[in-house]
Amino acid sequence: MQDVKPRLDRDARREAILDVASDVFLEEGYANASMSMIAARLGGSKGTLYNYFKNKEELFAAYVVRHCAWQRDAMFEIGSEPGDIRQALTKVGRTYLSIVLSDFSMANFRVIVAEALRTPEIGHAFYEAGPRSGAKLLGAILQKAVDSGQLEIDDPVHAAHQFIGLCQNRMLKARLCQAMAAPTPEEIDREVLPAVKVFLAAYGANA
Repeated sequence: MQDVKPRLDRDARREAILDVASDVFLEEGYANASMSMIAARLGGSKGTLYNYFKNKEELFAAYVVRHCAWQRDAMFEIGSEPGDIRQALTKVGRTYLSIVLSDFSMANFRVIVAEALRTPEIGHAFYEAGPRSGAKLLGAILQKAVDSGQLEIDDPVHAAHQFIGLCQNRMLKARLCQAMAAPTPEEIDREVLPAVKVFLAAYGANA
């Protein structure tokens, strides 16, 4: 039992560090943030940070992966069986836009993309843990709909990218340009419902 508790404490401490680091990165940006700044906000020494992360780059990478995992888990809280694919796509689309286009997610996205220009590895990690992983999960949902006879798709992951693009294209550009605030549920539906209709017109088994 003594072997278990230290690992649990270590995990909790690591999460606490990432919570603080996330706030600092969002407030200061990656370039201006420092291990000393994060340690001071955490209420410990830099040595504590270095017990978990060997440098700021590694800490930032962990922050990126954790943020992507949180988004992915929130977006795909859907049963293993999609049931009616129209309902499943509508749920995914609504949840996706409400999360990705939120002020919190947009702030994280800007910080990550800005650093990706200097450190391509960060951009690659973000893409793999975020957009690509999400498309794979949606692709698995689409494959089940293919297996149940609701859809006719040769490449479910490719189709998943297309559906996400249909949902987000206009609003994502507007949000990145600061041309609109975070969308309301009604505004989200005006994007998602037509996207579902177009997608099913292309890939529905009875289309």
